[in-house]
Amino acid sequence: MRVTLAGYQAVSILHGGPRTQILNTAKHLPKFGPVVRFFDPWTPLKKGDTDLFHLFAANIGTYHLAREVQALGIPLIVSPIVFSLHTSAFVRRTLNVSRLLQRAGKGIWFDYGITADICHWASRVLPNTAAEGRLVSEGLGVDPGRISVVPNGVDERFYTADPTPFIEKYGIRDFILNVGHTGHARKNVLALISALSEIDHPAVIIGRFITGEYGDACRREAAKHRHILLIDGLENSSDMLASAYAACDTFVLPSLFETPGIAALEAALAGAKVVITPYGGTKEYFGDLAGYVEPSSVVSIRQGIMAALEKKKGTELREHVRKNFLWQTVAQKTAAAYREVSTKGD
Repeated sequence: MRVTLAGYQAVSILHGGPRTQILNTAKHLPKFGPVVRFFDPWTPLKKGDTDLFHLFAANIGTYHLAREVQALGIPLIVSPIVFSLHTSAFVRRTLNVSRLLQRAGKGIWFDYGITADICHWASRVLPNTAAEGRLVSEGLGVDPGRISVVPNGVDERFYTADPTPFIEKYGIRDFILNVGHTGHARKNVLALISALSEIDHPAVIIGRFITGEYGDACRREAAKHRHILLIDGLENSSDMLASAYAACDTFVLPSLFETPGIAALEAALAGAKVVITPYGGTKEYFGDLAGYVEPSSVVSIRQGIMAALEKKKGTELREHVRKNFLWQTVAQKTAAAYREVSTKGD
């Protein structure tokens, strides 16, 4: 089975979760049969060139690609990477209104409508969580029979990460850690910095510091506090990143939502305690083995971190992640979904 993988155009620039998801899916899929290649926009694509086309992210950045692949008659698999803080009923009503407005005038676009179109074109939709699956089915109206939950994953190398290189380079250990983008409000880093400012404990933020109003504010606020160390983005494959996970005490990801936050899985596998947002299906991954904070409340974030710092590290979360969310497991479930589409001829 020949499978082509693709994402939005900026995926290699952003260095975020979708890029990690695509690269690791491609790395492990061949173990379960599929022959994988990446989509090249400069190489013509015909129906006979690939058996399946797997698109990661259902949004404006992938809309036209999804439309043209579907028009070619190539079976489309979509990992939508979508979440809303609104209820499925609200999403459904909004989608219905957007459809009416689109009929009234050309050039009117809505996020929900774009995501719904892409998911409806797909032979199979692979949400990362059951919560995302319900949003796709109940909110966007996709047939539940076309939905298969495939979790996000984590590289097993984080399980054996060595804390020594980070400790030797930066001179700190057992710190509070956050990893992610700082220029996007969804990651809620500014609120995290506010919470950290009142905690007398070393903290490290590793991220791509995007220039802009939000990213600049994060840098300014962090610079006011000597116990907060900023480290510009490390590649996901970096040994120093893995070492940071292993050297920290508590990993904090108080985003507005996560599905579920690959960095949190990586930190957990390296042995860190995890404090995270409850929104976006995170509880499906971490259960009662993590601390949850209200991202809109700096007080909640601060209290959640302090509560975690008072606890001893354990192995239960680490082993739970290793058992259920390694990329090998994710690839196996993805390949199974491919076979179902191929067998049914959707």
